[in-house]
Amino acid sequence: MIRRLAAELVLLLHFAFVMLAVFGALGVLIAPGWVWIHLPIVIWSSVVNLAGWTCPLTPLENRLRAASGGKSYESGFVHHYFGPLVYPMGMPRRMERIAGVSIVLWNGLLYGGIYWWSTPVAAAAI
Repeated sequence: MIRRLAAELVLLLHFAFVMLAVFGALGVLIAPGWVWIHLPIVIWSSVVNLAGWTCPLTPLENRLRAASGGKSYESGFVHHYFGPLVYPMGMPRRMERIAGVSIVLWNGLLYGGIYWWSTPVAAAAI
């Protein structure tokens, strides 16, 4: 029971990490210092996806699931949980690379928008 709960907590942590990579730039609107926490998350997420690495949380979750008698999965976290939503017939490896590039581009747009809206010129244009 404890190992299953631990596996579920790792799953939630993993999901929160992915959401932070995608939407964490918005935290800079509230606390500008947040950028120093968020940028390493973006870099890590992008590198893991582009290089085809397995995030360390995936094997940890799998070991905890197996130890609790549950079923583990062979693919990575994104493949296993998000792939079926986007590609019901299977997620190709190139989609991980696209995800890595998308994380960088999306966050670049968010940070660019935050910078633009925070400049006096943007405020005067409104």
